[in-house]
Formats: sequence, structure tokens, C-alpha cells
Amino acid sequence: MRKEQSSNFINEQFLFQVCELNSAVSVISGRWKSQIVYSISQGNNRFHLLLQELPNISETVLARQLKELETHAILVKQEIPDSVPVGVNYVLTNKGKDLVPILESLCDWGKTYAEGKEISI
Repeated sequence: MRKEQSSNFINEQFLFQVCELNSAVSVISGRWKSQIVYSISQGNNRFHLLLQELPNISETVLARQLKELETHAILVKQEIPDSVPVGVNYVLTNKGKDLVPILESLCDWGKTYAEGKEISI
């Protein structure tokens, strides 16, 4: 965690106040967060299913990213009743569901330019 008097922290707080875009980008920043949200939206709502869907992510990183998404109210953990050991499903909140089409649009934009669309002014 950053010191509250550091210039990095102060600059971040300033940017969050200038435009909500900066705040929104910080919520989904992180190498895996957007893919985790998208995977959950596609039904991969268990920890082991996410590991299968994202084979290059470590368990530690997945757990941390899920916790951060939970902190930002993008998803919630729901215990599966009567399961031994206790199972957990990850469920997108309305905030997380609203994010999915935005992520899909960003993906489409990225594909368009990755495929060589001409850039002009």
C-alpha cells in the first residue's frame, strides 16, 4: 500500500477527482481482471473453472484478483449450501454485469487494430 503523502498517491487521487474514467480504469486494471469478469459472465463461476479457463494464472494471483473485484463490488462470493467442503460460486453483481458489454467493446476495438486497421488523422 502506498503512503498517503506520496506524490504517486496524491496524483492518483487527483485523477480520480478529475474524471470518473480514471477511477473506472483502476477498478479493472490488472493483467487478469477483465478476463476473470468475462469468464464468470460465461459461466466459469468456480475457482477451479477459472483456473482451467486461464491456465497461465497462478492460484495466488487468481485469489488476489477475485478479492480485489469483490472489494470493488464487481462480484460476490456465494457459498454453495450443503457442499462438503464448502463450495463457492462467484457471481457478478449488477455493476459487474454492466461492465461485460464495455469489456466486449474494448475487445472488439483491440481486435480491429490488431488486425491492421489503418490509422489516420
